[in-house]
Amino acid sequence: MEQALAKIRIHTSSSLPHQKTPALLLSALESTFKEQKTEPSSTAYFAALLTTLDGTLQKKELSLNDGDVLPAELYLLALVAPFVSTPVIRTNLSTILTFTAPLFPSLLNHAPALRSQLSLYQVVLVSLDRSQLETHGIRQAFASILQLTVDPRPKVRKKATEVVKEVLSKPLPPLLIHPYAERVAEWSQSALAEINKNIPPKSKGDSEGESAIHLLAFLKPTISKFPPSSYSNLTGLLLNLPRLGNPFLSQSAYAILSDLFSQSHEDDALAFDEEVLPQVLKTVMAFPPAKTDTTLAPSWILLLGNAMASYNVVHSDACSAQVGSVWKTLWPFLESSSASVRKATVQSLDQLARCIVTANASTLKMDDIVAQVMKALTSVSHARAIPDLLSLTSALLTSSYGKGKRTLDDVIGQRLLALVVQIGKLRTAKAFEYKEAADDTLSTAMRMLGPEVLLNVLPLNLEPEDRQAGLEPRAFLLPLLAQPHPSPLSHFVSYFVPLSERMFDLQQKAENEGRQSESKVWNVLISQIWAGFPAYCHATPNIEGTMDASFSQLVSQLLYGQPELRSAVLRGLRLIVESNVALSNSVPDTLNPSGLTDEQASHNVTFLRTQAESWLAVLFNVFGTVGRDARGPVGDVITAWASITSEQEIHKAYIKVVDLLKGNIGQASSASGNEENISATALDLLLLLLPYLSSADLTVLFQNCLSPEFLCAKDNALQKRAYKILTRLAESGKVTIDSEAVLKELDALSEGLTSAAKKDRFNLFAVLIPLIPSSAMHLIPSMIPEAVLGTKETSDKARNAAFELIIAMGQKMSQGGVVKRDMLEEMDEDSAVEGQLLHPSTATIDEYLTMVAGGLAGSTPHMISATITAISRLVFEFKDALSNTMKNEIFTTLIVFLSSANREIVKSVLGYIKLSIHTYPVDLVQPHLKELVPALLTWSHDHKNHFKSKVRHIFERLLRRFSWEEVYSAAGEEEASKVLVNIKKRKERAKRKKANKEDDDEEVPETKATAGDAFEDILYGSESEVDASVDDEGAGRKPSQLRTKSKKQSQGMRLRLDDDEPMDLLQGVASRITSASSNRRRKPGQDAAHFKTDEDTGKMVIDQSDDEDAVPHQVSNDVSGTAYRESITSVDGFTRGPNGRVKFNKDTKKRRRDNEDLDMMDVDESDRNHNKQKRKTGPKLGHEFKAKRAGGDVKKGGVDPYAYVTLSQASKKGGGRKNRIGVADKR
Repeated sequence: MEQALAKIRIHTSSSLPHQKTPALLLSALESTFKEQKTEPSSTAYFAALLTTLDGTLQKKELSLNDGDVLPAELYLLALVAPFVSTPVIRTNLSTILTFTAPLFPSLLNHAPALRSQLSLYQVVLVSLDRSQLETHGIRQAFASILQLTVDPRPKVRKKATEVVKEVLSKPLPPLLIHPYAERVAEWSQSALAEINKNIPPKSKGDSEGESAIHLLAFLKPTISKFPPSSYSNLTGLLLNLPRLGNPFLSQSAYAILSDLFSQSHEDDALAFDEEVLPQVLKTVMAFPPAKTDTTLAPSWILLLGNAMASYNVVHSDACSAQVGSVWKTLWPFLESSSASVRKATVQSLDQLARCIVTANASTLKMDDIVAQVMKALTSVSHARAIPDLLSLTSALLTSSYGKGKRTLDDVIGQRLLALVVQIGKLRTAKAFEYKEAADDTLSTAMRMLGPEVLLNVLPLNLEPEDRQAGLEPRAFLLPLLAQPHPSPLSHFVSYFVPLSERMFDLQQKAENEGRQSESKVWNVLISQIWAGFPAYCHATPNIEGTMDASFSQLVSQLLYGQPELRSAVLRGLRLIVESNVALSNSVPDTLNPSGLTDEQASHNVTFLRTQAESWLAVLFNVFGTVGRDARGPVGDVITAWASITSEQEIHKAYIKVVDLLKGNIGQASSASGNEENISATALDLLLLLLPYLSSADLTVLFQNCLSPEFLCAKDNALQKRAYKILTRLAESGKVTIDSEAVLKELDALSEGLTSAAKKDRFNLFAVLIPLIPSSAMHLIPSMIPEAVLGTKETSDKARNAAFELIIAMGQKMSQGGVVKRDMLEEMDEDSAVEGQLLHPSTATIDEYLTMVAGGLAGSTPHMISATITAISRLVFEFKDALSNTMKNEIFTTLIVFLSSANREIVKSVLGYIKLSIHTYPVDLVQPHLKELVPALLTWSHDHKNHFKSKVRHIFERLLRRFSWEEVYSAAGEEEASKVLVNIKKRKERAKRKKANKEDDDEEVPETKATAGDAFEDILYGSESEVDASVDDEGAGRKPSQLRTKSKKQSQGMRLRLDDDEPMDLLQGVASRITSASSNRRRKPGQDAAHFKTDEDTGKMVIDQSDDEDAVPHQVSNDVSGTAYRESITSVDGFTRGPNGRVKFNKDTKKRRRDNEDLDMMDVDESDRNHNKQKRKTGPKLGHEFKAKRAGGDVKKGGVDPYAYVTLSQASKKGGGRKNRIGVADKR
């Protein structure tokens, strides 16, 4: 509601009366709320508007023109009503009826106000109960709305139809049909009877014809909400409309009935009576349209198909008897020249085929249908309908073989198979145009019949013997294998495995003989064969007889030696387990093309469990041999097979991996990099096996990974994986963990931590924090320094993990507990003397923030800056839980750091201040303005690290929450106050620009760049910082220049033409994209006019100094890019990644040295450029003919326009034989 009202408030100064009046009325209501201190809720707005409407009616201000109060009140009521609760609407029903119901007659001539009234009653009618719906005023209002559904005004008619549809679609529980549905049906019947009685003209423009079309447009979305008892009469009235000869009424009537029948055979509640449908079919078939009637024929055809589908649901035997006559009626429409007619015919014929299959009709009918399709494929009259016939063939295959309805042993199966063979022959014909449509049909046949059946009648013919025999190859069938089908895996083993082996021999032979192209062809064919291997693994039957030792050996060899086939083989091995497990567990919507039962799937799983140990060994070896990027699919297969492996075999596999790990980890100090990778691979395998290990094995593994042997290893990979394993074990809950002992041991091992493992260490801490007992909260302070420093890590993931750890510790402290101060390691002897400091303290979020704030006393600026950043995150996360006293103390403390000379500290403080202004209440920040504003102004002129723009944005946020006088009075110095005056002017200028944009007709949506994290959006995000450069750049320009620039920017991107080279639109287009304007058109001689010409010879005189003078200007302008370069390369700069997250630059020696020598490098570079300009060479031969813009020579005084060099000029150029030019040179 607030968003809707915000769009109205901005129109208080609009020049349009119908926009200004609602805005002023809304402003007056909200002013009243403020005076009376009333909460502006939806109920308050609704009550205030009803009161205002009552006063307007009592004053008899009933004018409905633009700018009057009554339309504005109705508009706001309609806007607020959807957000008012249902009890409020029901309670105030009499008031609403008293004020608004008498307005219907006067609103009929004013469409905007009438639409507002309809929107209001839409909410009211949906909110009422059964007794209130029978109120006289409500029934009369609904009758008025029902009459408006045929109103000649489109918007009023549309709104009234929407109201009726919304009301009927929400029946009162437990009713299934709304009480008003029968009333609407009776009104519709009387209106249709009136139309049939008074025949409307054929012309669409007459008023009677229009009212009839409006009525049918109302029935289309609402007739399905009528009671089923009214369908009989409505169907008869609608079927009478085509007799009137009006094509618009006929098309609409057919479309309405078609939709109604389509919904009825999907929803049993809308089923027709058995007596109605035969009469409907008889009436519809009595008035067939012409084949060339593209308007009426599609609707008529779809009506027949949907009627038959609905008839099949009600009485399948009677429907089967009607299929033949309806098929004969529809079949000739396939000869139509209209694609829409043919498409509708195919859809209806598909419905008829489904009726035959569902009713188990006689074989003769289906046989005749298939024979008719086969004949039409070779008929000239159906030449343009071949794609539609192919689609019909796909529908016949799907309806006949879907969900195992038929087998190939019957007559229909053989006839359909012959039809598929005929399509396969058409596909190989050279002059056949519809190969894509044929591929779709063959793909359906492959999916329904399976390659075992299809390839028996359509062999591939890919081997040299087949080609020598003159057989046509069918390589286009191989890509169709990669889809689920009913053929068993044994067919792949018996047919494709030997074929791929023969093809591999042919590939090797071609490669040895130097026929590389032929070798590549055989390689592609082998890849396509094995790409179909996963499709055979979808719940395939008879796995026990297929996956024998020879097949397993072949697959293992492929995994080891054929990397290009490895992906398909792995996918098949995973599917063969997952599909059988899903079926055995009766998982719904599991793909089952072979029709496997649950018992068969369970038997398959039992057999696969016997082979799991050997397959895990193979997969472990493959996992260790592939690269790190290719281990994901192998790991998925290992997980699938491990899920069905018995506990004893999993334990054996675990022992083998642990032995491998121990055998290599002990040699880590002296081993090569390869052996270290073996240890990391073993840990990766343990990560995959973790969910399936026993608690005893997990406990031993936890203790092993917690040892210094792993957590202090010099190899980053070992540390990272060890910490990941510990984290997973802690999350699983299968291991009993003494969090206090584990945290102490981790603290002792912190010296051997590598930077790459920090993220995983932080994640482990975050999992262990909730396990700390409430009596051991003294462990948390020992982790705070490490977590705080982690917020300054260069790795984005490590930084986020550190923030999550800090938040997890804060949540644990906020849950309560006891902090035993005498057990803190930081407590020195002097502190222990004072007895009050040794008393245990209660764990609270304030206490935790006090612990974190201890880092402000750090010895390095890096620690202080990290502490401020951590405090900022905690303030943002726990802003509601922190006490105002703690917020005040933090704010007072951190303001002091604004006077620090270290930029890293100041940068963090600026982020905290920006956050606090956004988060803290106004009364908490206001007392600190006198200290805050002068401290911020000291950095308002510092460009480095974007401090100027950051400070300016902080002041903009301050001015949003505080008045201008409060902030300006705290500025103090005159020079500092100028900054605030400038910010105020910029803000006012931005408001004026926004107001000008709102007055334009077209509104350009503004998108805000976000970092994907709310904390970083507040800390680093700033629209003002983005716009600052634009404002500064545009401040010194004239308005005309700014308009010209914006006009150029709005022209979009163009392709740059190059007259010297032809345009290649297939490659390299990105290098030719430009945003420059294309208004400049080159004219003949335009460029030549800029050059001087010699009067005697007509030659162009080119001054070379023009090009050289431009160099110093270019060098001087290079300074403009130094600010951006500094933000990218400096130590304090940062960049954003692809997901918008902030990534700080690394503080390296090279970067610091580059920053120190930056100015000297710029000076040296400028000197070198200046020296280069001084070294000038003499003019080259023919320099006078050099064209600056390739303008060419000029013809003047009869001189031919050719560039030439006289022999006298060439002979004067000395310097050796090689510099001479002859008349005839060697090429």
